[in-house]
Amino acid sequence: MTLTPVLSTYWDDPQSWTLDTYLRHDGYQALRTTLRMDPDLVIQTVKDAGLRGRGGAGFPTGMKWSFIPQGSGTDSVTKPHYLVVNADESEPGTCKDIPLLLATPHALIEGIVIAAYAIRAANAFIYVRGEVIPVIRRLQAAVAQAYAAGYLGHNILGSGYNLELVVHAGAGAYICGEETALLDSLEGRRGQPRLRPPFPAVAGLYACPTVVNNVESIASVPPIIRNGTSWFRSMGSERSPGFTLYSLSGHVTRPGQYEAPLGITLRELLGYAGGVREGHRVKFWTPGGSSTPLFTEEHLDVPLDYEGVASAGSMLGTKALQIFDDTTCVVRAVLRWTEFYAHESCGKCTPCREGTYWLVQLLEQLEAGQGTETDLDKLLDISDTINGKSFCALGDGAASPIISSLRYFREEYVEHLWFGGCPFDPARSTAWAESGEGVR
Repeated sequence: MTLTPVLSTYWDDPQSWTLDTYLRHDGYQALRTTLRMDPDLVIQTVKDAGLRGRGGAGFPTGMKWSFIPQGSGTDSVTKPHYLVVNADESEPGTCKDIPLLLATPHALIEGIVIAAYAIRAANAFIYVRGEVIPVIRRLQAAVAQAYAAGYLGHNILGSGYNLELVVHAGAGAYICGEETALLDSLEGRRGQPRLRPPFPAVAGLYACPTVVNNVESIASVPPIIRNGTSWFRSMGSERSPGFTLYSLSGHVTRPGQYEAPLGITLRELLGYAGGVREGHRVKFWTPGGSSTPLFTEEHLDVPLDYEGVASAGSMLGTKALQIFDDTTCVVRAVLRWTEFYAHESCGKCTPCREGTYWLVQLLEQLEAGQGTETDLDKLLDISDTINGKSFCALGDGAASPIISSLRYFREEYVEHLWFGGCPFDPARSTAWAESGEGVR
């Protein structure tokens, strides 16, 4: 399967982020087409294309748009509609939206105007992670250019449609990547997940009908309008059509963004990325960021689409492929991830708040070679208490790498106990070998 650069087709242009460069690559042509269409037809076009959310869950984008009440006779119709773009990218390994915003911010802005027009929203927001100051500045500059050129504001391109777009810098909390916590933060409150129902489509931002979409999801809309649904469906698989950005990081020769059809395999992507480090082989990897269950070398040929990855026991998530070779201690890697989730837990629900803390305590002991094998069962017991029982998906994300790593690498956890520490520590490995008790 070959790469299909669409969103990334001119990322190597020296001035890729400017309006002039975007216009040279058919920028805002899809918007002109859209403004001549009925909003319901725009929604139907996106539904027919089969675009699925690129933020992790893979929910059909057009269907999410259609949940916004549009008929007469309901209170929600009289309320304003809002579009919110989730650019709070912060999960370990996930690194596709920030490069997209840096390289081609106008691709997102055009997609926002199209999506807002489709759901009949007059106000839209981009919620950006507050630490990425260069991205915020570039987005603000691009939004100012779009206003000046008539692509935002009052009477866009003479169509009579008005849209105001605000770039909002968040305060740097991972939990704000969860859509309802993001909405609370955007309203000025502490970012914590809301109880659902009601869902954002009914009572979202300011208790009004709201669509929350990922950056890549919205940026994928203009190419669909411009080239048609058949073109989009010519890539990917039947249930997961189209192109997407795969982020390869870790022990690969050429880490980076690789835009390819859904359904490509990691083996194929590694071919483009130059493979793993010379002299080593894949030990384990994540198909969708640190919150997804681990895969091993035996999964290199799993199709990287939503159905293929799910059937193999994991989730496609954000397509953040973290590659770890045979020099990596899986216990140490899982500990680092778990420390992240314990730190980022908002504390609203007991399973996540308490469970992630105790997972870290147990993993620290195991990584140091302390404890007993019964602690492994205790890890699974606590993970089961968190998984599916916490207020939002952060708890599931914390439990996933622990459950999957024990499934594939339980013997490595046990080796830490036998060894009295990490077998991958060079000093300890030498002492272990010289003792005559065993070698790795």
